[in-house]
Amino acid sequence: MRHAETGSTVTISYIGTLDNGRIFHSTEEHGPQTFTIGAGQIFPALEQAIIGMRAGEVKNIVLTAEEAYGPRLQENIIRVARQNFPAGKEIVVGQKLSIEFKGGASRVMVVTAVSEADVTLDGNHPLAGLDLTFALSLDRVE
Repeated sequence: MRHAETGSTVTISYIGTLDNGRIFHSTEEHGPQTFTIGAGQIFPALEQAIIGMRAGEVKNIVLTAEEAYGPRLQENIIRVARQNFPAGKEIVVGQKLSIEFKGGASRVMVVTAVSEADVTLDGNHPLAGLDLTFALSLDRVE
């Protein structure tokens, strides 16, 4: 039976949880994930944990925040004057907005606070700063 190695195309099933037990993603809901090890399609630390596994093998894998989405960075949180948004546009906490920056770059940010004077936007990934646990099954190795 073949084991997973760099260049292998593998299919995995998993339940991803946070330290508090909350499920952040599950292939039971979204379907198995297929990728090629070494192609940069998933976290490198997760790839390394899968290398050496055989089809049918099950493993719990913990990725630190640094190995996953990185730490929450204060510089990814900005306050923008409310007047920079179209008049009459409703802006509410939790809303996702695509913000364009100088130079043409854009980023989806989440509204975390709204006042008459300004809007606070967070550009951190929702899972940044969190350790992730994967209850993972290697379904197939090619």
